Amino acid sequence: MLPPTVPVVDTPAEVRIVEGSVRSGDRVEILRRTHNWAEIRTGELTGWVENKDLVDRQTYESGQALLHELVKLPVQAEGHASGIVNLRLEPGRDAAQLAQLPLNEKLQVYGRRFLDRPTPADQPSAAKVRDAWYLVRAGDRAGWLLGHFVSLDPPAALSSYAQGANLVAWMVIKTVNDNGQSVPEYLTAERIGTQEADFTHIRVFTWWAKHHEYVTAYAESGLTGFFPIRVTEANGIPYFRLRIKDDQGEECQKVYGLFDTITRTVGTVPGWESNAMPDASEKPHLRRAKRRRA
Repeated sequence: MLPPTVPVVDTPAEVRIVEGSVRSGDRVEILRRTHNWAEIRTGELTGWVENKDLVDRQTYESGQALLHELVKLPVQAEGHASGIVNLRLEPGRDAAQLAQLPLNEKLQVYGRRFLDRPTPADQPSAAKVRDAWYLVRAGDRAGWLLGHFVSLDPPAALSSYAQGANLVAWMVIKTVNDNGQSVPEYLTAERIGTQEADFTHIRVFTWWAKHHEYVTAYAESGLTGFFPIRVTEANGIPYFRLRIKDDQGEECQKVYGLFDTITRTVGTVPGWESNAMPDASEKPHLRRAKRRRA
């Protein structure tokens, strides 16, 4: 079922009585169909629902498989639906619809794709239009949403930094103690000047306990980066890995470590799928930003 709940009525006629309801994910038996309606049975309830509120079994199971795949991926950002929006199995306006999400539905963002919008048959010479699509999870549902229906909600701690910045991802690298309080330190990513890459700029925000505030401990621009960004830990040291394309357009991962308040580029790994660390024989590049207020 597409909406969270769907009314089951006694007849598809204009005057009808609601006999009950079914919930998203409920299995129903279809007894017969008209152009716009389907007579269904589930348990002891029999009645009519609109065809637009039904999902076939194969599409539903594919959506569940996608949901299970997201468990393996790190969340890149959080936000909400900025309208009533269709959740689709694949990125694309004609892709199978999995659900309809209500306004302000809470979302977790896992990925992004930037695709050409199909050209209308009656406008073969029309200029190409491209759409951004986000791979999201909304409770027990997962799928793709058209980008302009996704509003991102950065953490309140980063709100002053987020103003005027196209902040597209953030994650906790580690937490530190400040007078008994656990304070997260963040990696953030922005997209500046392009739609093709998922992000082009990163910052690391560490906690300045003396002044009880965040500082920008590291920043790097000029990246051609793609989700997912991954944060890991080894021997008590937090690392993060960026999927990027180098100057020759080759896919690689750039790996960084956070050593106290110093962010160090550890090296690169060929390809986007490897979990290997860079060759220890490579000479790491040390970059330390001046401590400045966020």
